[in-house]
Amino acid sequence: MEENKVIENRELSIWEALIPVFALIGMLAYNVLFVYKDDALSGSNQFILLLGAAVAAVVGFFNKVSYEVMMEEVARNVKSTTGAILILLMVGALSGTWLISGIIPSMIYYGLQILNPTIFLAACVIICAIISVATGSSWTTSATVGIALIGIGDALGISLGMTAGAVLSGAYFGDKMSPLSDTTNLAPAMAGTDLFTHIRYMALTTVPTITVTLIVFIILGFTIDTTGKPDTDGILAAIDESFYISPWLFIVPALVILMIIRKTQPLIALLTGTLLGGVFAVIFQPDIVTGIAGESSLNFHSAYRGVMDAITIDTSVETTNPALNDLFSAGGMSGMLGTIWLIICAMVFGGVMEAIGALARITDSLLKLFHTTFGLFASTVASCLALNATASDQYLAIVVPGKMFAKAYKDKGLAPENLSRSLEDSGTVTSVLIPWNTCGAYHSSVLGVSPTAYAGYAVFNYLSPFMTLLFAAFRIKIKQLSDK
Repeated sequence: MEENKVIENRELSIWEALIPVFALIGMLAYNVLFVYKDDALSGSNQFILLLGAAVAAVVGFFNKVSYEVMMEEVARNVKSTTGAILILLMVGALSGTWLISGIIPSMIYYGLQILNPTIFLAACVIICAIISVATGSSWTTSATVGIALIGIGDALGISLGMTAGAVLSGAYFGDKMSPLSDTTNLAPAMAGTDLFTHIRYMALTTVPTITVTLIVFIILGFTIDTTGKPDTDGILAAIDESFYISPWLFIVPALVILMIIRKTQPLIALLTGTLLGGVFAVIFQPDIVTGIAGESSLNFHSAYRGVMDAITIDTSVETTNPALNDLFSAGGMSGMLGTIWLIICAMVFGGVMEAIGALARITDSLLKLFHTTFGLFASTVASCLALNATASDQYLAIVVPGKMFAKAYKDKGLAPENLSRSLEDSGTVTSVLIPWNTCGAYHSSVLGVSPTAYAGYAVFNYLSPFMTLLFAAFRIKIKQLSDK
């Protein structure tokens, strides 16, 4: 062994393996709660992930793990996210062309027309779900249509907590299920599966949850007295004035959905949707395309410039209703760089943890602690909830448990989509229920309703983790790893 310079590394104790995790959670909690708050994802959280990796590296150096070995593992980790990063970039491009083509505004326009006082709460869920699926953002949905629905509900004499709960239930359904959502892309990247496999598998628990949610709000709708009439004419007029609204625009999302159902490769489906969105923008919204390009007339040059800007950089369409202006904006591919940055830094932390043997040690302890499949699912849910409460950020509630539990699921013979679904069912949706979490603070501020007032009515949000545990307890649709 001396001649070949073989170095034996002793196995880390569980407490040594957890040192980087505790250090990371502590730094993130301080960074989010006391310093940057809602702005923590602008870069500080990403750097703290690197600091967490540095703490892990120090533990590794004391255990005689070389710098080269750590960097090799980091490189493998980053390489494994190549597909997810490309999909994120394409999702940003898709959101841009679907905005300027009028596809997203058309979804909102037709969604708002289903309002009725008796089914107002259920309609809020449906409208916010449609808009959130179309935009991929619960935050944007809450800050635009959510505010309008809160005002309408107040005019009807409906409790603000009820309306806010319905808005957030629908908004987080879309945040979970939309391929445009950053959390929907982040979860499979952490677990080791692909985007559309994740969405299809997640639908197994999400569809029953949203169904129960709608039933609850329909029952509530019949038990309350309304005193007014919903007025959405101003919003509808503003949308109609700024965009050409037509059912023909739904051809593009219908084709993309068909490609997804037929299991087309995600990048191909998203690229097709992006290009068709650009073509439809030139055909149906020529004035918007030329406006974005800064030109006065539509020609090949202005069409190319307008569509390319929508694909790559921030674009927005002004309306006569200021409340809608935030909704009708998209970041393009550049808008996804923050999430990509987060993924890369998370992979650095995970790579170093893997290289020093910390993840293997934590996984081994978890498998000894939880002998059953249900126990593993329960520990994942508990970890996501704990991270939402301590690190105060839904992204970290996905990233950290995702890296910690990936090997445990594999060792149990479970497909990675089991983990990605659990991360979303418990990490994404529960963040809004915690007042000091960035999501809870944001939605509470935007809607003007405290988390304690809406938490009891955010049915979808608190029911989702119970649904994933129910499926695990009765082993419903628990996918095993292939024997290939």
